[in-house]
Amino acid sequence: MKFTEPAGANPIDRMAVVGRAHDRIDGPKKVSGTAPYAYEHHAEAPNAAYGWIIGSAIAKGRIRSMNLDDARAAPGVLGIATAADAGKLNKGNFNTVKLLGGPEIDHYHQAIAIVVAETFEQARAAAGLVRIDYERAKGQYDLDDALKTAPLAGGEEGKPGKADRTGSFESAFAAAPVQLDATYTTPDHSHAMMEPFASIASWDGDQLTVWTSNQMIAWGHGDLAKTLGLPKEKVRLISPYVGGGFGGKLFLRADAVMAALGARAVGRPVKVAMQRPLMANNATHRPATTQRIRIGASKDGSIQAIAHESGSGDQPGGGPETAVNQTKLLYAGPNRLTSMRLAVLNLPEGNAMRAPGEAPGMMALEIAMDEMAEKLGLDPVAFRVKNDTQVDPEKPERRFSQRQLVRCLEEGAQRFGWSRRSAKPAQVRDGRWLVGMGVASAFRNHMNMKSAARVTLGKDGRLVVETDMTDIGTGSYTIIAQTAAEMMGVPMDRVDVRLGDSAYPVSAGSGGQFGAANATAGVYAACVKLREAIAQRLGFNSADLSFAGGKVTGGNRSVALRDAVAAGPLSAEDRIEFGDLDKTYQLSTFGAHFVEVGVDAYTGVTRLRRMLAVCAAGRILNPKSARSQVIGAMTMGVGSALMEELAVDKRFGFFVNHDLAGYEVPVHADIPHQEVVFLEEADDKANPMKAKGVGELGLCGVGAAVANAVYNATGVRIRDYPLTLEKHLDRLPAMA
Repeated sequence: MKFTEPAGANPIDRMAVVGRAHDRIDGPKKVSGTAPYAYEHHAEAPNAAYGWIIGSAIAKGRIRSMNLDDARAAPGVLGIATAADAGKLNKGNFNTVKLLGGPEIDHYHQAIAIVVAETFEQARAAAGLVRIDYERAKGQYDLDDALKTAPLAGGEEGKPGKADRTGSFESAFAAAPVQLDATYTTPDHSHAMMEPFASIASWDGDQLTVWTSNQMIAWGHGDLAKTLGLPKEKVRLISPYVGGGFGGKLFLRADAVMAALGARAVGRPVKVAMQRPLMANNATHRPATTQRIRIGASKDGSIQAIAHESGSGDQPGGGPETAVNQTKLLYAGPNRLTSMRLAVLNLPEGNAMRAPGEAPGMMALEIAMDEMAEKLGLDPVAFRVKNDTQVDPEKPERRFSQRQLVRCLEEGAQRFGWSRRSAKPAQVRDGRWLVGMGVASAFRNHMNMKSAARVTLGKDGRLVVETDMTDIGTGSYTIIAQTAAEMMGVPMDRVDVRLGDSAYPVSAGSGGQFGAANATAGVYAACVKLREAIAQRLGFNSADLSFAGGKVTGGNRSVALRDAVAAGPLSAEDRIEFGDLDKTYQLSTFGAHFVEVGVDAYTGVTRLRRMLAVCAAGRILNPKSARSQVIGAMTMGVGSALMEELAVDKRFGFFVNHDLAGYEVPVHADIPHQEVVFLEEADDKANPMKAKGVGELGLCGVGAAVANAVYNATGVRIRDYPLTLEKHLDRLPAMA
């Protein structure tokens, strides 16, 4: 199905199933512990051995020698696989560095061997007996130092990029009567999902099956085949349940490759769960940024000039953290400059983490907007509203398909009691607590991606939906079932959804907040095709048919849906493909975050008191699961603001706090009541579902809203995340 013009009225608009709150259909399996995650496919891969990954103890250099004798002789050991005996391995299309190191080492904890044994404990013990002699090389691990000579990103290979410009920023900024020039930093962040990177690999001759934890089956399937030098038809990837990913599982990781190599070496299935201390350094992370923001405005608060320059680092061949994305689109202003610098670092690979680009970019931009509002003597909400735009500021001929940012801000302000906020900081106290409120806009682009599905109506009248879409805890099973039920006019409990298998049609996958809208649009397309096949089999001539209540109705006829499959099942497969609407219109999602904090005047500890998110993100397919996504994102934003930071050892090139004992994330006691409001919206320019993403919108802006609230409470402005107590403790106002 081609989507080339705005969606008209269609069966989804009935909203008998779609748009209503439904419990997750996978919920009972998850709460009962019967949903099999990657490490738990015991029946499909019986007699599995256990693998333990050995990670490099240096960040850059090479392996001089590796003595495996003692490990091979250890109890229970079945085999050891290293680069020396793995044969030629390729690098996947989506991997910046190779997943198996040796003899050259690219980063700390890069996988260099897998020890396979009868039990987990035996594999772990034997791994400790491997003796490795390294030759350490000098590496670059200091972002600030590396950025001094880093080129602009975005140029052709071997050439620096250039800044993106609209108008004349420098002259407009110099002429502006009110100016802001400030620098903000965000640290490296880790994907701290509950389920580790985990896989079970099993060979049947030259056929490889891997049960793994992966967000993008088609990407992982293709890259695993490429890495091992196998035809894609010889590899099958299965991932029906994913215990969190946050972008870390978008790409093939070492657990899948090492499990496959280990299984090939010992001739039986091998299961690998990457040990938690390896996850931060072995896999990807959100790169640190240094962001300079300049804003020039007239005295009435109209932005005349805005510049956002960001710098980040990655391995050679990697890409920048695109922290300037939102600044290109969020606020009006005729004179604009954005740029990104990319430094080469020998730290672990930087890559996508929930809302890459906008999440750290909004952490800086939305503090800058508050600082500018204060310089102008304007309310922060009013300043944002004044600089709203209904067109792309860099391409004024392109309008936003839907943009309700002003309504999000104004309705949020009313609901949150923003009028009670003291414009002067450090004025509100509650006992020993300094109390403040903060606001930030929320913004995240919507991306259209091809997505396919197969829908089968069986002789029993049940619908089966198959697509390689994944459910990473976001509710994919449920919204896909809702879509099929709505389209085919059957109850939800008559729909079976099968996900996460490379044998199924290729979906958009889970990432970039593009999964829900695109995957359901793919199911919509397959259902349209199935409806046509049913109409043909039942002899309906009318194109205007109603599928409802288990019946097909057209003209003066009404036939039971099951009658269409009396002679045998009917199956239809199709995919959604997009034209140029996203070039004609800017597809984005908007929102507003409001936060109230208390800062202990004696200890400097910050505590959240209230949080509100108001979101405008197209049609909300399931308000219950969408709310869950947003409150999870808000919680993640609190972590980014107040506690999360991978500490870099700049001498030896690794993240020191590489486990959950040292990498702090919010727990229940850190999070107060969270309110989420979805504005009514149906974006007919986005897809036939008229839906967009929402899961990352709930994160973008939260960190800045917290930072702005802390400033309002204390009068101390912190521009370096996280906002830990030592950064303002000696500057807090004295208590009477």
